[in-house]
Amino acid sequence: MQPASSPASLKTFFNPASVALVGATEDLSKFGGRCLNHMLEFGYQGRVYPVNPRYKMLRGLPCFPSVLDLPETPEHAGIVVAAERVLDTLRQCAEKGVPFATIFSSNFSEAGTERGRALQEEIRAFARSSGLRLMGPNCNGLINFIDGFAMVSTAAIKGPRKPAGNVALICHSGGLGHINIMWRAQEAGVGINYEVSCGNEADLDAADFLRFMIEDPSTDAVMLALETIRDAAKFIEAARLAAEREKAIVILKFGRTEAGRCAAASHTGAVTGADEVHDAAFRQCGVIRVNDCNELYETAKLLRRRKWPKGRRAAALSGSGGHSVLMADLGAAAGIDWTGYSDRTVEQLRALVPGYAAVSNPTDLTSALTGSPRLFQDALRLVADDERVDVLIPILVSPTVAAIEGVVNLAESSSKPVAVLWTGYCPENPAVTAASLVARGLPVYRDATTCLKAVRAVMTYGEFLTRRKRDGGVAPARPAGIDADRACQLLAAAGEAVTERAAKEILAAYGLHVTQERLAQNADEAASAAQAIGGKVALKIESPDIPHKTEAGAIRLGVQGKEQVLQAYDEVTAAARRYKPAARINGVLVQEMVPEGVELMLGIATDEVFGPVIVAGLGGIHVEILRDVGYRLPPVTHAEAQAMLRELRAYPLLEGVRGKAPRDVDALCDAIVRVSWLAHDLGDRLRELDVNPLMALERGACTRVVDALIVGKTAP
Repeated sequence: MQPASSPASLKTFFNPASVALVGATEDLSKFGGRCLNHMLEFGYQGRVYPVNPRYKMLRGLPCFPSVLDLPETPEHAGIVVAAERVLDTLRQCAEKGVPFATIFSSNFSEAGTERGRALQEEIRAFARSSGLRLMGPNCNGLINFIDGFAMVSTAAIKGPRKPAGNVALICHSGGLGHINIMWRAQEAGVGINYEVSCGNEADLDAADFLRFMIEDPSTDAVMLALETIRDAAKFIEAARLAAEREKAIVILKFGRTEAGRCAAASHTGAVTGADEVHDAAFRQCGVIRVNDCNELYETAKLLRRRKWPKGRRAAALSGSGGHSVLMADLGAAAGIDWTGYSDRTVEQLRALVPGYAAVSNPTDLTSALTGSPRLFQDALRLVADDERVDVLIPILVSPTVAAIEGVVNLAESSSKPVAVLWTGYCPENPAVTAASLVARGLPVYRDATTCLKAVRAVMTYGEFLTRRKRDGGVAPARPAGIDADRACQLLAAAGEAVTERAAKEILAAYGLHVTQERLAQNADEAASAAQAIGGKVALKIESPDIPHKTEAGAIRLGVQGKEQVLQAYDEVTAAARRYKPAARINGVLVQEMVPEGVELMLGIATDEVFGPVIVAGLGGIHVEILRDVGYRLPPVTHAEAQAMLRELRAYPLLEGVRGKAPRDVDALCDAIVRVSWLAHDLGDRLRELDVNPLMALERGACTRVVDALIVGKTAP
């Protein structure tokens, strides 16, 4: 038997053979009235049981006093009663054997009150103990356009059911999801098969529905409009499955700003997490992030066709020079490569266009289109066959019917994505419109910016799939030379306050290269340590109570010779005692001076949503000012580590600039991979890890951990 949250069983959730509606009413101004009305008028073929002790009959159907009085066990129950009555209703459903319930009622955690949070926790606990799976509370329900099941409270859907498409939609907000996304998407020609407004997600969450939709054969792309990711691990697992199936996920994630995060918390009780971490997580698992509702469904319009480009090279063809120039500017700003055509394509195009026309990309076919009915489709076919072109953008200004049919035929036959920009109309037959092409499944856009955003998205997803195939789609491999048991013992012994020396021992257990150093208890020991290390040394206070030694002035660099070492020892200890008189001082760390290199930072932070996160970027004193950092979820592959570095604005420093030698990027990637495994293994015991600086030395000289800070978590 399938578990109640498996994709197979969720088919019953979306298309039950019978359904009960607790709180049904004849009043269409209320949720219970609208839910019943949609069920009866949307084409649902199953049995409907209204439940309300105040009625004997509703809409021609027998109405029952309670769920326990129903003549059969419904496969899904909708609940539209006051928050205080929800738990008792759920108990009746469980006693009756109902497998699924959707709770429309509000005044739970989203209310921000202790009572609301307590009520939600009660129904969550009941769901876990009883096995009854719940959507909601505080939700607007669901729509199955394939089978006609609409358990939904919105007033936004009226009239006959829209044809089902191949794009699914999952939202937290019902109003935004139904009107700003679903209704507008259908208006734009994007057919929806399933729509879910999952509300507070006390039990079933967006990741559960995402998994179902990815495994559903009628779904080719999924749109998400979410305020939070409730279960990051489950979400990432579903996203990876989507990548395996090559079904794109497009997300509008709210809460980019502090104001947005506060609004999300008051809307569905969401915990939003850091926005930069969401960006990194989405990139890592191939989820395309957009910025507004329009971009969400317009991007899905192209991705739903599941044709993936090999690169970022696009070609645009038009009969208007102005359109070509505009596309060149906007496309370059969007990161699209207007590649030059192959010599063969250029030669063939020159044979088609007038001699005064410049054969460039974007391509202006000039007013010659007026006198040559086949010019547009012939030129388009030539460009489509060019191996230097990954995506085609035909621009229709005042096209002929023949040109339009040529575009349609090419879009269907070509393995390359085709995004149609239709800026005008068809003077030959005004009945042939952009909307009529969209109805035939073509991705047609009415403005250049929207079109190019969708093209950029399909390119990004194509690159993601290419990288995934190149890397074999395998899970990250644990590097050799990791002693996780020793690191765990060292961390346990250090407790919450981990000194630099202990932090480096933990990092060394994971195979990172740390500085040569010794701990001195007095000035003479410091002098002996410096002599043993040789050359210039650094002296740092070693105290669990002074994690930031620079702020305390308790560090001296470039010290050489006995007299300087003795003096530096006294200065460092004195500075530490002035900074924090009660600090525990273990001694002074005498450390080798590392050769000149590029200072980077590498660390682990804890995100509210995703948990342990790898952070890497430009280090030294600039890290908090410039904030040139990248993020990844652990563990990572060598390729992901390299991509992480390439995202940095400072990456050219690693390649060598102004006569500087290139840095050891392979060694840096190895360090990132090893720290990612540390986060994977010990992340639940760390509050943070900060290696700063991690010195990137010349190629072949590896890296060196110069300073490190670990803050552990106190055991509960």
